[in-house]
Amino acid sequence: MDLLDLRKQIDDIDEEMIPLLIKRMEISKRVAQYKVERGLPVLNEKREREILDDVHKKCGEHGSTVATVFAAMMDASRALQHKIMGGGQELRDTVSSAITNEELTESKGTVACAGVYGGNTDMAARRLFPNGQIKYCKRFEDVFEAVNKGETQFGVIPIENSTVGSVHETYDLVMKYKFFVIGSYSLEIHHHLCAREGAEYENIEKVYSHPQALAQCSKFLNDFGFTGVNYSNTAAAAKFISESGRNDIAAICPAEAAKKYGLKILKKEIQNISNNRTRFIVISKKLLIEKNADKISLIFTIPESHKTGSLYRVLGRFSMAGLNLTKLESRPIGNGDFNYYFYADLMGNTKDETTIDLLCALSSELPEFKFLGNYHEY
Repeated sequence: MDLLDLRKQIDDIDEEMIPLLIKRMEISKRVAQYKVERGLPVLNEKREREILDDVHKKCGEHGSTVATVFAAMMDASRALQHKIMGGGQELRDTVSSAITNEELTESKGTVACAGVYGGNTDMAARRLFPNGQIKYCKRFEDVFEAVNKGETQFGVIPIENSTVGSVHETYDLVMKYKFFVIGSYSLEIHHHLCAREGAEYENIEKVYSHPQALAQCSKFLNDFGFTGVNYSNTAAAAKFISESGRNDIAAICPAEAAKKYGLKILKKEIQNISNNRTRFIVISKKLLIEKNADKISLIFTIPESHKTGSLYRVLGRFSMAGLNLTKLESRPIGNGDFNYYFYADLMGNTKDETTIDLLCALSSELPEFKFLGNYHEY
């Protein structure tokens, strides 16, 4: 028997399975109607677990594989039932009422950002809100608090860099405050070594900047033996150097900050890679969804996080709906039990019926689920 014969047998088996699977889904529709009439929930974890355990026992050495197939089949069945039963109606209403014709860049609102004038976050905020009023904050959490207290309508905060990855503090604050994300901006980052007039390159010993900037320029710092010193912000570091009166220290900062605070550039473009970019997100207490929104952000926890396959089954739902996950970040809940929040970015628009159906289903099923937003990346 050759490979073609074996494939023919598989094709024949698949043909036999198709009508059975269709029949199963049709019966799932009737189950949904039964549950609607009696006010029953879609998910019955006990029954699913019993079925999967039984499949595992009956299938011997193939038990785990077949149980995985059955689990996916159950997930598809539940998705269908949620659609019929109108699961997640609160989320559906929230999303539909948030769609706006106004573009974020047209807003004249107040915007909080960390640092001072001339920093990378300041540049991102001014490009996103050319007509906005900028409020500068010392710390990342101060940005969230400014939005939380109503001092500003929006906040702009860095969330990840193409060289050194996620800004974990931002993810932790997003998990803590659970504000909406209503926009994002990808800014090309150029780092320069800057010092006071009169400073000489060979006399520099310490270099001040934000930890992310120091990490993005780690190769340069290591190659020339400079000691990196953490500072709150790249532009704030430039301001500190300018006011220090010292010629043996320097800052890593943008050219705009160097110009603002009267520093000279000793060395240009010192970042590890040439295409160094940082993504900034816009946070708001009010959900707004632009019509050209193309990215969705979520926070969720998974049921029975220590049970094999829990996360896999949730992620499989996105694949089943044809949605592309572009980011998955886990951060500890902080309850001492090694349980985690998951932050996910995916491409999509909530106007798509399949997409909103999935989000509504997950909001009904998962222990914790927060729709952060559907927004456009500028």
